[in-house]
Amino acid sequence: MKNWSKKRRSIQLSYISILLLCGFAIAGLALWGFWEIAENVFSQETQTLDTAVSQAVYAIHTPWLTQIAIAATTLGEPVLLFALSIMMSVALLFRRQWIDAIAWAVNAIGATGLNFWLKHLFARDRPALWERIVEVDFYSFPSGHAMISLAIYGFLGYWLAKRFPARWKLIASLTTILIFAIGFSRLYLGVHWLTDIAAGYAAGLVWLMACLLGMEMAHSRYLKR
Repeated sequence: MKNWSKKRRSIQLSYISILLLCGFAIAGLALWGFWEIAENVFSQETQTLDTAVSQAVYAIHTPWLTQIAIAATTLGEPVLLFALSIMMSVALLFRRQWIDAIAWAVNAIGATGLNFWLKHLFARDRPALWERIVEVDFYSFPSGHAMISLAIYGFLGYWLAKRFPARWKLIASLTTILIFAIGFSRLYLGVHWLTDIAAGYAAGLVWLMACLLGMEMAHSRYLKR
């Protein structure tokens, strides 16, 4: 029994090591992607593409699709996602799952704060190609809905997949569809450029990987005790 316990711990540590290597690689690529998008946006190299994509999306507007877009964008509201994360963190604290509780809180606070700072840093105006369907204020780049939904729903998907490994494909598929539906809804509603959303996903992925890596490293240290 003792040998099996040691073997199981060794397998878990190997899994975490592989995850860390992949995580660092993904985070590095996402950071590079964000930098490239930001550089091209503010040298005006993407404006033609941004405008063309927005106009193409506007051409497919229908009443029923508009309602779906509004529903999707509501699911990506930063305030809603922040509240969800804090509730999860508190629930995990009550269950004495300290590492996961801290990770949930740090992920939400960090993603929200980082997005706020980046918007102020880049101060890009919102699109004004047509009358907006929903009211928005604040700056456009990077998209808060895209960034925060990827960070928080991505974290939720990973967290659930670890607990229900037999369902990981279903969880990953539903998580991906939801995140991209939220991003597309912002483009459809005319409140973001395509590059705002792409940059939001890139920044969100960097932060998500940082939080997952931090959580798994903490679990790894706990297993080594």
